[in-house]
Amino acid sequence: MDRPVIADTATAAWSIAPWRSVIEIFKPRIGFEIMLAAVAGAALSTGSPLSPGRLATLAAAVFLAAAAAGAVNHLAERDIDARMSRTRGRPFVTGALRNVPLWSTVVLLLLVLAVAAAALAANWLAAAYTFLGAFTYGIVYTLWLKRRTWLNIVIGGLAGSFAVLAGAVAIDPQPGPAAWTLAVVLFLWTPPHFWSLAMYYREDYARAGVPMLPVVHGDRIAALAIFAHTLPLVLLSLLPALWGAGPVYFACAALGGGWFLQRSLQLLREPTPRNAIRNFIASLGQLGLLLLGAIIDGAIDGRLVAF
Repeated sequence: MDRPVIADTATAAWSIAPWRSVIEIFKPRIGFEIMLAAVAGAALSTGSPLSPGRLATLAAAVFLAAAAAGAVNHLAERDIDARMSRTRGRPFVTGALRNVPLWSTVVLLLLVLAVAAAALAANWLAAAYTFLGAFTYGIVYTLWLKRRTWLNIVIGGLAGSFAVLAGAVAIDPQPGPAAWTLAVVLFLWTPPHFWSLAMYYREDYARAGVPMLPVVHGDRIAALAIFAHTLPLVLLSLLPALWGAGPVYFACAALGGGWFLQRSLQLLREPTPRNAIRNFIASLGQLGLLLLGAIIDGAIDGRLVAF
């Protein structure tokens, strides 16, 4: 059955478009990861814990800001997506959704709502970091850098760091070393995560004219750069345990870090597409364990939520 034809009006865009396509353009998986990063930043901070309602509001604010940035990515990269096998099924490419003015309005409203909610739930410093995370991914990475330089995702990695700091300053306006270290870990994590995916889809990125590191400098250099990021980020991820992060965090950091490091070393030895996608999966596992470990320990120790 053919996808429905969407009329070029705001009303039709909302009433006819499949909701699955609408949800897809906001990249909810990435938004969920960014949200967890913010909660983990709060969990690693010492100060005045938030009430459950305020924590939930802050988490939702960071999620909405990330969703707005994800929609900008979909809107701005329609031409690139159409040339890549991985993305040619996205809604704005297939015609399931049309690029009508409504979408720009929705993105702006989501971002305004997210920043306001972060300010109300925590403070204006948390709101500023929430905005900076969305701005970095949606504007700096997507619009300014992605088509111009292989350093795009290096600078784009700040988006995750800003999410951590948004959560941290909600608890303590002057974050301690544990929260700052996690922010650095997120900054270092993003390039090897995306470079691994870019190695697997190198021909896609080359066809689309996107200068990702494997396209510009080849798989072997990319594998070396991936390992050069993975080793320090894994070592740094263990340090918050010295500043009270707790045993659950340390166990998760060690387990996930060991997995990620082993896959990155294997990729360095054999820079093949198969090892690249395995490293990409390991990077997701490592981040998930790291963030969940921080959140669980913060909840156990009472640093995260005040009941």
